[in-house]
Amino acid sequence: MHDDRKLVEARLERVLRERLRPAVHPVSTPLTVEVWTAPGEPVPVAEGLAAPTRPIAPGTPWGAPWGTSWFKVTGTVPAAWAGRTVEAVLDLGFTPRTPGFQCEGLVYRPDGTPVKGLHPRNAYVPVGSPVTGGEQVHWYVEASSNPDLEASGVPFQPTLLGDPATAGDAPQYVLGEMRLAVLDETVWDLVLDLEVLGELMAELPVDGARRWEILRAIGRALDAVDLQDVNGTAAAARDELAGVLAAPAVPAAHRVSAVGHAHIDSAWLWPLRETVRKVARTASNMTALLDADPDFVFAMSQAQQYAWIKEHRPEVYARVKKAVADGRFVPVGGMWVESDTNMPGSEAMARQFVHGKRFFLEEFGVEDSEVWLPDTFGFAAGLPQIIRAAGATRLLTQKISWSRTNSFPHHTFRWEGIDGSRVFTHFPPVDTYNCEVTGAQIAHAARNFKEKGVASRSLAPVGFGDGGGGTTREMVAKAARLRDLEGSATVAWESPAAFFDQAQAEYPEPPVWVGELYLELHRATLTSQAQTKRGNRRSESLLTEAELWAATATVRTGAPYPYEALDRIWKTVLLHQFHDILPGSSIAWVHREARETYARLAGELDGIIGEAQRALAGDASGGTELVFNPAPHARDGVAAGGAAARPALGDTVVPVPRDEGGYVLDNGLLRVVVDARGLVISVYDHAAGREALAPGQAANLLQLHPDLPNQWDAWDVDAFYRNVGTDLTDVTVLRAEGAAVRVERAFGASRVTQLLSVPVDTKRLDLVTEVDWHETERFLKLAFPLDVKADRYASETQFGHVYRPTHQNTSWEWARFEACNHRFVHVGEPGWGVALVNDATYGHDVTREVRTGGDGGTTTTVRASLLRAPRFPDPETDQGVHRFRHALVPGATIGDAVREGHHANLPVRRVTGTAAEVAPLVSVDQDAVVVSATKLADDGSGDLVVRLYEAHGARARATVRVDGADAGRAVLTDLLERPLAAAEPPVRTADGVELALRPFQMVTLRLPRA
Repeated sequence: MHDDRKLVEARLERVLRERLRPAVHPVSTPLTVEVWTAPGEPVPVAEGLAAPTRPIAPGTPWGAPWGTSWFKVTGTVPAAWAGRTVEAVLDLGFTPRTPGFQCEGLVYRPDGTPVKGLHPRNAYVPVGSPVTGGEQVHWYVEASSNPDLEASGVPFQPTLLGDPATAGDAPQYVLGEMRLAVLDETVWDLVLDLEVLGELMAELPVDGARRWEILRAIGRALDAVDLQDVNGTAAAARDELAGVLAAPAVPAAHRVSAVGHAHIDSAWLWPLRETVRKVARTASNMTALLDADPDFVFAMSQAQQYAWIKEHRPEVYARVKKAVADGRFVPVGGMWVESDTNMPGSEAMARQFVHGKRFFLEEFGVEDSEVWLPDTFGFAAGLPQIIRAAGATRLLTQKISWSRTNSFPHHTFRWEGIDGSRVFTHFPPVDTYNCEVTGAQIAHAARNFKEKGVASRSLAPVGFGDGGGGTTREMVAKAARLRDLEGSATVAWESPAAFFDQAQAEYPEPPVWVGELYLELHRATLTSQAQTKRGNRRSESLLTEAELWAATATVRTGAPYPYEALDRIWKTVLLHQFHDILPGSSIAWVHREARETYARLAGELDGIIGEAQRALAGDASGGTELVFNPAPHARDGVAAGGAAARPALGDTVVPVPRDEGGYVLDNGLLRVVVDARGLVISVYDHAAGREALAPGQAANLLQLHPDLPNQWDAWDVDAFYRNVGTDLTDVTVLRAEGAAVRVERAFGASRVTQLLSVPVDTKRLDLVTEVDWHETERFLKLAFPLDVKADRYASETQFGHVYRPTHQNTSWEWARFEACNHRFVHVGEPGWGVALVNDATYGHDVTREVRTGGDGGTTTTVRASLLRAPRFPDPETDQGVHRFRHALVPGATIGDAVREGHHANLPVRRVTGTAAEVAPLVSVDQDAVVVSATKLADDGSGDLVVRLYEAHGARARATVRVDGADAGRAVLTDLLERPLAAAEPPVRTADGVELALRPFQMVTLRLPRA
């Protein structure tokens, strides 16, 4: 065989690069180009089309960061080209970088109708096939000069380009050639033939006959090409390849269902407003490609992105709606955005499906069964129940393949959540959501597929994503050649539903994975951009309050229910839960706008709450002070979801100085000792006669670590951060301040102030920590070393909690060195435990250590992650003032943890009026059953909707009483408030509705108004 293989491979690469690809457009002629640069933000299309332009020549710099330029492109097709295929090639100044991370454009006709989008791998615009000659070309290109934040070629370098306020105005791009060109379709096809065969050949065994058969055919084809007359000899070269391209795949070949796709981050290295345009460009391209190829199928998720097209580019939306009606453009996923699934609260995660599914139903009459989350950073254990309650049954994701420690054992399996719900799940073994249908990718999918022998098919999302672009005509052409080709997996365009139908039919009983799908990467997204996370948590809590009090006011007083406002605010909050916004991994611009948005929403929601409570309280001149408690448990004499007059609230014990320095706070239930360093050295539970803290150790301990991950600055924290740390024990101020102990510290360029207090009649140490943070590449933790022997701990997640081990017996446990919780973490021994609750933090770690010497006991340390300081993509991440509230609850059961977690996030409010009390609209006689939502039905019927769940992880019976609703007509519904036909009807009694719930079961009740 000599060295023919290497010679042919090298020859193929050079001939493609230097002769064949340039011959795809054998002749061309320049177009005339003029430009107008919009001042500031993008302008409406009509304004861009009407703006005055000036000439601009190729080689001219253009485009300030985040700017918009409108190029006017005109020309005439030469008469000599009659009968040929002609297209324009419009180079805005593209770089070799991947599409979506640089300049882009959308082409319009003079009447404002869109033609297609432009990016570096899709720069053509069809003119005619064939042309008659003399056709006039007149287009406008809305071009965005989005800066390439990694143009240096060195990833994750701090940049000021991520915000217009710091980006400057230097031109980012140099205009390339804008020309009309003849498209030689024979040469184009030859290029695709050779690329497919060359890529396939490289994946086949070196000593296999098929590889050598392809190699010889490629050699003959290259011999047949006259390099001085490529266009005249391309057909002959294709003839030499026809035989090897016609050889069918073996019957046992792996089957790849290709789905056209463009995973578009709703914000990331660009702002929300630019995503609006990215989606329009991509949808324009995809609808054009659907028209050009009858086999192609494209799927797009995220109802928010459809809504953007509808609002901002109605002409594009009309094309999308037609393609959806034809079954070719497939709405998929059923969520408002591809959200993070770790941090959103129970109701927010449910509403992602409510708003997403409702949009698809109302706009397209489509309801899919597939949840589509290819790029989300791990999946909370409560998610399967939510998926099923939304009427979906299947999940697709790819991201778990990014895990750095353990390889997930399945590609097709059933995923079981905390309540026992299961969803059929597929991880595409192609290991990318940006598949380009290369030979290497398709071969990897077949080799990598872990279900060989019991299943034979997988899915591949095909198209440029992240920054958008979607599938290209070259990808479609490659898929056509791989449809049935010997040596390769087969490739066929199919919808996600078609793939899942076939996959389930083929493999009806796949293995089961129980519990969270933890991503062993991107753990720092639980902490980065603390103010974004606080805004999310606060918005979720305010929405819970607003719905509760507005519904109560409507039922009790006839006040109008703010349907439109609540719908709009929910959608805004859900948008900001996108998996690069809430996780803190977007540019500075995105997070600056998020902070502004959250502040605006808080003001609006406070207004809704205040108006409803004033309606319930009566005349403000009445002089009676009512305290409204929105928490799902009663506290301090105030009924949950109701209000009472003048209860004693907020009292705390007064600190008593110690002889050794520091203070003691003792309310008869809890004794807390603060030493001269401002550290807590004792938390004693009087009733249990037990110390909560490990001997000789201190709680309320701030610990500072260096934090420079190997990659992905805002996303990652690597395990080695724990090798070095500094305990912050120096104190600058320690004094009693009212009923609290005030502690101040300084470290680096930062300062921290803490207030420690113990409320009366509670077993709770409250801590308020304010940090003026000015560190770089540091990680701040708040530690509580507990005298508890716990092999596992509970961490709140959606509609329940998940248990994680505290030990590191295996690599799977070791890899969970940073994890997510919602409002509480609970560690315990039989009969006694401790909870740490919070109002805005998510990341934490829990470790255990057996004490050597002394008592030989076990210390379980719980640490809350407060702040980080990564420099990419936002070099000023988290600089400034932050405020955190935590509470340590000794002697806590899981029920106590649930209750205190709610109270920390749903504070009571005081309103003056004439009413003596406001009875709860909804009451439940079982503490284990928590009300997560009380609202009026979304359809405007006035029906009351109540969502509840079992929160302790045990079976529970409860009676739900609803004032002002007809319990005799109560029905169980799905998340979209539609009756569940297959469900057993609830037991209705004179007192209300009786429920028997499984551990962590969530139910939605709909009750007509009485």
